[in-house]
Amino acid sequence: MENRFGMFIHWGLYAKTEDHEQALNLRDMPHAEYERLASVFDPAAYDPDDWAALAARTGMKYICFTTKHHDGFCMWDTKQTDYNIMHTPYGRDVLAMLADACRRRGVKLSLYYSLPDWHEPCAYNPVSSHQEKAPHPELSDTAAYRAFVRRQLGELLTNYGPIYTLFWDIPPGIDDPSINAYARSLQPDILINDRGYDPGDFSTPERTMPEGRRFTRMTEACQSVGVQSWGFRREEDYFTPRALMSAIDRTMAMGGSYLLNVGPTAEGRIPPEARALLERIGEWYGKLGGTLEDNEAPDADYGIRCAGDDCLAVKKDGKTYLHFPAGLSSSAVYLTRFPSLPRAARLLNTGEALPFGLAYPPFARDGRGRGLGPFLRVSGIPADREPLLTEPPVIEIEWNENGGKDV
Repeated sequence: MENRFGMFIHWGLYAKTEDHEQALNLRDMPHAEYERLASVFDPAAYDPDDWAALAARTGMKYICFTTKHHDGFCMWDTKQTDYNIMHTPYGRDVLAMLADACRRRGVKLSLYYSLPDWHEPCAYNPVSSHQEKAPHPELSDTAAYRAFVRRQLGELLTNYGPIYTLFWDIPPGIDDPSINAYARSLQPDILINDRGYDPGDFSTPERTMPEGRRFTRMTEACQSVGVQSWGFRREEDYFTPRALMSAIDRTMAMGGSYLLNVGPTAEGRIPPEARALLERIGEWYGKLGGTLEDNEAPDADYGIRCAGDDCLAVKKDGKTYLHFPAGLSSSAVYLTRFPSLPRAARLLNTGEALPFGLAYPPFARDGRGRGLGPFLRVSGIPADREPLLTEPPVIEIEWNENGGKDV
């Protein structure tokens, strides 16, 4: 997986509750009451081209769509159960429509699939979690349920074109590598996460800020624009653009992908608050010119000093990029180790050139108090002004190929 930015979409019957994607459990609703929502689910405002266009404008390269969440309701034309989108007033295959829109917009399609299923009679799994609303624990048959999952997987990976990634949800505690092997037989290039029946290809930290400098395993972090829910919630609390940009910057500078979720309304609209967040994030992301994608670890440790602020360095196309996910506290950055004087330094947030030169800063002394250096000083950074007050700074350094360190 090349590290990419993607859109996660949680959408299903739960949007009708305007509360949470697990409303069936959180509200402890009777199954019959919840399942009646299918009789009034009619997303007349659904416009998959709008979703795909918004993703592309934001800089997102793929969309991961929830085909089935824990409630068991299927958002595609499945032949394995009548509990699906075709048996609603809408009566159209929303996944097929989204797949077509993604192809038109050049956006890859990924699929989410929940292993807990609060509708299928045999699905109860005593060694897994999120089983509270399983309708018939006494009918538990994990082998029969795996056969059901396999049949649905066959539909999803056969009828909707190339699939980029498969996002299983909730580890089942059952080892069955044949299921991922079957997925790869249908989609040889597919990448599969670590929440299924074997470790898969990549890790999926959720709603957490990763630690370290570089991921050692293929990683896709995921977060929602909403603090409380992944599905649509009328009284949602939203993250600030800065908080989300900082998480995206840190994760992708560490070589990971970032999947940012929105929860459309029952009518099929992306909430205006979520749309505004994506537009603002896309404005920042576009300034970076793709430097967060397909980057590599730097060749060396530059020994970056910047008033205690955290920095992640990456390289791409022969240039170095200094990322400051939490912002900067001063107008200068020092590199205590560097290959040469730069040919140029630039603040990507504004496009402006930054002055640089050799310096002997007083903070750098040996054990006898004598100054160390020279160090490379990149200065003139407008850390106290917009846009750096509300978005992570990124500095581009183009090195002098002759390697000279003379002023």
